[in-house]
Amino acid sequence: MATTLPVLVVGATGSLGGKVVDELLKRGKNVRALVRPTTDASRLDSRGVEIARGDMLDLDSLVAAMNGADAVITTAAGYTRGGKNAHDIDTVGNANLAEAAHRAGIRRFVLTSILTSDQTPQVPHFWHKKIAEDKLEQLGVPFVALRPGAFLDQIATMAGDPIDKGRLTWIGKSSVPLTFVHTSDLAAYLAAAVDAEADNGERIDIGWDRPVSMREMADLMGDRAGKKIKVWAVPSVVARAAGAVAGRFMPLVKDMAAMFAWFDTGRYVADPRRQEQLFGPVPTAEDALARYTDELVTTRHR
Repeated sequence: MATTLPVLVVGATGSLGGKVVDELLKRGKNVRALVRPTTDASRLDSRGVEIARGDMLDLDSLVAAMNGADAVITTAAGYTRGGKNAHDIDTVGNANLAEAAHRAGIRRFVLTSILTSDQTPQVPHFWHKKIAEDKLEQLGVPFVALRPGAFLDQIATMAGDPIDKGRLTWIGKSSVPLTFVHTSDLAAYLAAAVDAEADNGERIDIGWDRPVSMREMADLMGDRAGKKIKVWAVPSVVARAAGAVAGRFMPLVKDMAAMFAWFDTGRYVADPRRQEQLFGPVPTAEDALARYTDELVTTRHR
């Protein structure tokens, strides 16, 4: 059903959110962006994006931002952004988004969740997504939750450009396969989810044709770049010990250590069948890693 009503993007000034805006504009959608009062929105404004000033911790501002919108896509994540409000954004903020969508009568709410979030109460930022899904369901908000694997772009560059350095850095077992996503692919799926023929309340795994280990990732990227790439792995038990000490002062460190311990179990694996039904052929690991490697090489030669 074609509509000129805007899609509100929460998190539009972030890396993933910016790509979602690009995808929506490419699809001819009118876009509105929730931007905090102190954040520069000139890049979005110059592209014809309507700016709604507000904050996830201010419910009234969210209701105002959603009024007159057709759909909402949120990519906001306090955990990845960090800062003193990280926990509140992932808890109170997500609950506020659900409440505002309920009040504004949003046709579809698209949540960026996390793969296996419903299995991991020991990983706070994973579990917060599960709670956000449940809150939307409790309030009767028509929603779909995309549950992507680990963000390739973030993981591969944890310690700098792996092609430049000839090394991928990892925490945990480099031989355990897990699911990854390329941010650009995820952005396209999030934009498509606004009108996808999904049932309300669906939770959809997002990944590649198969999980890959860091060792396989290093080999595939190295083959593409024509350069040997090694994996430097820190045992997750070391990370957990560091997380236990730092966790008293820096909860995000403890959270991260718990996440890598979960990766080590081998259970962080997507079932991409529904993804394929809704969004088309699932990327192969080879294709996604080749595209990402080419992007890194191109960036280095600019």
